[in-house]
Amino acid sequence: MKIFLLTHERELHRATNTGSLALDDSNNIVERILWERVKPNKALTSLIENNEALLLYSKGESSTTIIEEYENIIIIDGTWQESQKIFNLSPYLKKAPQFTLKTQNASTYKLRGNQPKGGLCTIECIIEVLRIKGQNKIASELALKFDQFNG
Repeated sequence: MKIFLLTHERELHRATNTGSLALDDSNNIVERILWERVKPNKALTSLIENNEALLLYSKGESSTTIIEEYENIIIIDGTWQESQKIFNLSPYLKKAPQFTLKTQNASTYKLRGNQPKGGLCTIECIIEVLRIKGQNKIASELALKFDQFNG
C-alpha cells in the first residue's frame, strides 16, 4: 500500500502542514510528490492511466468507488483553496477514480482557519485511510503524533 501526498509547493514551508507528520513514521507507506502544473509526476500519471490509483477528493458528489480495491491512494496536500486549484489545473487527476471519506468525527485541526464543514486535514485523511486499510498500529501512532502537534 502507498499513499501519495501531491503537495503544493507552499506547504513545504508551512509549520502548520500536517502531511509532513506522516513522512517519517509511516513505514514508507506515505510518499510526498511535489505538484507541478506543467510537468506532472510520470509515475503518478501512469498509475492513474492504468487505473491503479484512487484520488481522495470530493466534489460534493457521492462516491461509488471502493477504496479497498486500490493499493495506491493520492491525497492532495495543501489548503482547501490550493487543493481545489491543483485539482482544477490537473486534467490527469480528473481521470482518477475518486473517493470521499465518510467519517463520524469532525476535524480537530486547530492551526488553520477556513476549513469547510466536514473537511479533514491531510494527516486526518491519512489516518482514516490507514484504518480502512487495516494499518491500525501506524494509524494510532500518527493520531498520537497529530494530537501532540495540534496541541
